Amino acid sequence: MRIVIAGGHGQIARRLEKLLTTRGDEAAGLIRNPDHADDLRAMGAEPVLCDLESAMVEEVAAHLQGADAVVFAAGAGPGSGAARKESVDHAATVLVADAAERAGVRRYLMISSMGADKEPPPGTDPVFAAYLRAKKAGDDDLRARKGLDWTILRPGRLTDDPGTGMVDLSAHTGRREVPRDDVAAVLAALVHEPGTVGLVLELIGGTVPVEAAVKAVSAR
Repeated sequence: MRIVIAGGHGQIARRLEKLLTTRGDEAAGLIRNPDHADDLRAMGAEPVLCDLESAMVEEVAAHLQGADAVVFAAGAGPGSGAARKESVDHAATVLVADAAERAGVRRYLMISSMGADKEPPPGTDPVFAAYLRAKKAGDDDLRARKGLDWTILRPGRLTDDPGTGMVDLSAHTGRREVPRDDVAAVLAALVHEPGTVGLVLELIGGTVPVEAAVKAVSAR
């Protein structure tokens, strides 16, 4: 499979690229900073320059031509303000989904966030609240589309601890941490599992091997 990853230099994205290319898939990462190209090549992935905050849908669609799947792993990142939460965590998700439909790429995985299914509670930090609202808007847009075979993954609090390969993956997991290594491993399994199309899944560290966890949710 050829898999294009939006936000290709992100921490989860680079882990995913390495997993995909190691198992024989072809990975390409959309990046806006040319200085990051060598980092992607080190993962075995093809760097593709594309700024999702300024690109038009035709440009993004051209980058997706010939792909078998798209993974949206972009994010405004820590330290960014509310405006960039909207432009990246919402608007860019709509842009890439539009481009995937235009390019005829049906399989689409979205990295979202726990808490994105409801309004942030009173007292939530304003920038974090903007982030959750942007994620919800992006998820809602994707869920309304008939032209994409989408799966939405909502990890718990991310850590840089080494992955264990053991997770809890289901519609509702409760809140707990999950290593980025294991998020990438779950994404690598999901992209090849058509039984997870149309599912919104939460992910935390747990006791079930990744492949078994993905097969379990796909069988429901």
